[in-house]
Order: sequence, then C-alpha cells, then structure tokens
Amino acid sequence: MIKVGIIGGAGYTAGELIRILLQHPEVELVFVNSSSNAGNLLTDVHEGLLGDTDMRFTDALPYARIDVLFFCTAHGDTRKFLEANDVPESLKIIDLSTDFRHREDGNRFVYGLPELNREVIRTAQYIANPGCFATAIQLALLPLAAAGLLRSEIHINAITGSTGAGVKPGATSHFSWRNNNISVYKAFEHQHLDEIGQTLTLLQPDFNAALLNFIPVRGNFTRGIFASVYLDFDGTQDDANTLFRRYYAERPFVTVTDAPPDLKQAVNTNKCILHVEKHRNKLLIISCIDNLLKGASGQAVHNLNLLFGRPETEGLMLKASAF
Repeated sequence: MIKVGIIGGAGYTAGELIRILLQHPEVELVFVNSSSNAGNLLTDVHEGLLGDTDMRFTDALPYARIDVLFFCTAHGDTRKFLEANDVPESLKIIDLSTDFRHREDGNRFVYGLPELNREVIRTAQYIANPGCFATAIQLALLPLAAAGLLRSEIHINAITGSTGAGVKPGATSHFSWRNNNISVYKAFEHQHLDEIGQTLTLLQPDFNAALLNFIPVRGNFTRGIFASVYLDFDGTQDDANTLFRRYYAERPFVTVTDAPPDLKQAVNTNKCILHVEKHRNKLLIISCIDNLLKGASGQAVHNLNLLFGRPETEGLMLKASAF
C-alpha cells in the first residue's frame, strides 16, 4: 500500500483529494494535517465524506509513516513550509500550489502534466501539479506545439466555476454575486500564462509566448472549465483530427470527440474532452475539464500512480452525472 499524508486539508482540492484517496485500492490515507482544524472530524469540513471516514484532522506530522506527502496549501505556503520544516529527503512530494511550477535554478520539482511529462514523472521525487486553467489550455495546444504549428496569435476565452477561487469566501465568490452573473478578470495577465508559455516553448522552442491572448471569465456555476481556443491553421479538418487523435492515442484521460462537448461531460471526472473545428483559416479547439479533478486533485492522483508504478487510471475512473 502507498501511505499518504496531506498538508492543508480543509480546502476544496483537499476534499476532492481525500475523496479519491479513500477509494483508491492501493492507498492508505495516514493523516490529514490542518492546524486550524486539529481534532475535528474530516466530515465536519468535508461534509460529502459523511459515512466514508471517521478520520480526524491532526496538527502532527508523522513523516516516518508515509511514502508521499501532498500539499494542498495556499500559493506561497508550500515553499514556506519546506523552508521551515525538516521534511525527509526520501519523502516524495506532490504540490498542488503554484510554488514550484516554473523552471528556475535550484527547482527540483518536475512539472506534473502527465500528457507532457509522463516518463519523467515516473522517476521523479518532487512533482509540481499544474494549474487548472493551465491544464485545460495546454491540453488544447500540446499537439500543435509538438508539431511546430504555433505560428500565429492564439486567442483563449475560458470560463471557470466558483470553486476555482478556493474555499475562503470573497467579494466575487459569494452566491449572491456569482449567481446569474459572469465577469472577466486578470485579462491578458493571468498567472497561469507563465506555465503555459513555458510548456509550449519546451515543445516548440521558437514559440513566442507573447502570442498568447487569454481572457479568463468567472462563471455562474460551481465547477468546471470550458475553454475556447483559436489560431491560424493551414491544414484541413482531417489533418487536425489526425494530429490530435494521434497525440492523445495513449493518454487515457484525454478524449477527442467529433461532436462539440458540453461541460457536464467532464465535470466530476478526471477527463479532458477536446473538440477541434476548422473554420476558414482558423482552427477552433474546445477543451473541457473539471477544475478540481483534472485541473487539480485528480491529476495529482494520476501523478501518484505514475510515481509508484501503478496503472494510470487506478482509482480515477470517475463518472460524469447524466444530468
């Protein structure tokens, strides 16, 4: 059994991670650390786990009992934690924050996008889980970058559910504001642009990240990301279909569909659903994911499976709702 600990156990991504790990056939969840909730039942915070576990949050850190440590901490806090605590060098780490996603001197974390770095992840010690917007957008563009076809401006409009803002209420996440409402935020300046540009440049070294034009939108729904991406493309519809299907042929969580997808087909699953359409000289790519699963905790468990030599889909065959 793979023995797991979690730091920062009270947020949305932690709740989804716990839900998956409790059902994973090869995982034992040893502890969930939360200093503010120490002693409380997990179900006091994550009410959807009622009947699934009687575990309690702890402020202890029993590293010797685990094989891998997940961080579901706020951005910036993983780095601070590692600097302040003596975490054993032998312990594998999967970090869901933004702290180690960017290539820089001294960063030993592997970027944990399995559709890009599957073989590197298998032998890694530390994994930086990608951001949710970054996951949806990169999966829309990886086949084109791998073929050296990113030559024009890339226009991205992506709408996300309110869980993307985290569990702590804010002015733009309260139900009374979010319901029956949409709004643009961080236009052209979203923090995930850096990791998207980093990946695309890795695949296509002459790619100019300034060609990325990203408009993030707050949606009036709870979970999911629906991204529409378009750019110049000289090939035919058949060329696009072949390119995407070949690239993702052995990637179990990416489905390329001929029919335009609905967001509900991806919500509550670890799937990314892609659709490509040629319109005159433009290629439209639609990418749908669940921001808490494929965009966070589900992808983190995919990385766990790779790190420990388990089947990629183990514990992750989650089904979308019919309604």
